[in-house]
Amino acid sequence: MLKYILLVGGFVLLIKGADFFVDGSSAVAKRLKVPSLIIGMTIVAMGTSLPETSVSVSASVLGKNDLAISNAVGSNIFNLMVVCGVCSLLCPMAVGRETLKKDLPFSIIVAGVLLGLGTFTGTVMRWGGAVLLALFVFFLYMMISSAKKARASGEQTDEDEYKIMPVWKCLLCIIGGGAAIAVGGKMVVEGASDIARTFGMSDNLIGMTIVALGTSLPELVTSIVAARKGEVDMALGNVVGSNVFNILFVLGIAAVISPMAYTIENAIDTAVLIAMSLLVLLLCAPKKKLVLWHGAVMLAVYAGYTAYIFVR
Repeated sequence: MLKYILLVGGFVLLIKGADFFVDGSSAVAKRLKVPSLIIGMTIVAMGTSLPETSVSVSASVLGKNDLAISNAVGSNIFNLMVVCGVCSLLCPMAVGRETLKKDLPFSIIVAGVLLGLGTFTGTVMRWGGAVLLALFVFFLYMMISSAKKARASGEQTDEDEYKIMPVWKCLLCIIGGGAAIAVGGKMVVEGASDIARTFGMSDNLIGMTIVALGTSLPELVTSIVAARKGEVDMALGNVVGSNVFNILFVLGIAAVISPMAYTIENAIDTAVLIAMSLLVLLLCAPKKKLVLWHGAVMLAVYAGYTAYIFVR
């Protein structure tokens, strides 16, 4: 039972730790007079990907690189097909022009870069990780510039959106949240690896399924709550941003720490992510929205690929 307790307990620590870390970091940024716009585009946008970061970095440090890559790619596939698919079932989901013209195509390019780096030598080397991190800096600059232009054109943001906490509470949230993320990530990696060995499953399989689902819970829960309230206009854009972050930052950091072997399974999964991204682009491009039958198609495709993962 210990391995299951480690896995579930790790997920709880990851999710709650990320919440506290984002709250504390946002409050500190607000105290330093950082605009709400920048906080939202950086700290908060990255917050939902902290579980993936912790798991992949922990896996890299422990030498379980199959789990690092499969967790990031598996989470991206889950985010794109399940999170957006479920939202589309609950209510029509509008897709912004920037998402269609820039963000989604950029996420496809990013996945292609990972596929190229991995298949070229069979390993994502430290220099490959540096390339991914450089692209992440460019993406961050692109996001902030785009947001500033939108704001200048008349869109206003609430400067009191992020509450200012007492200093002691900020520090407690940051230190406590960071510790929970670090410990939770290690627990998930160890628990998932033990379960994989017990059932004869590979690290790649467990990363693409159980770990990918667990680390994507923040995105899933947030999106479902937003959909129930009818507030899903930018859901696809948020998911795409998280997916870009997972590949560029999460795998970039993991590769810099320890070169990651890139297996044929990793290549197939990355190619499938690219194909699924193209499918979503084709579905939402005509009317700039995802509707019920789109969501059904996306969930069916995800179910079919998950079945394939278990039998390959």
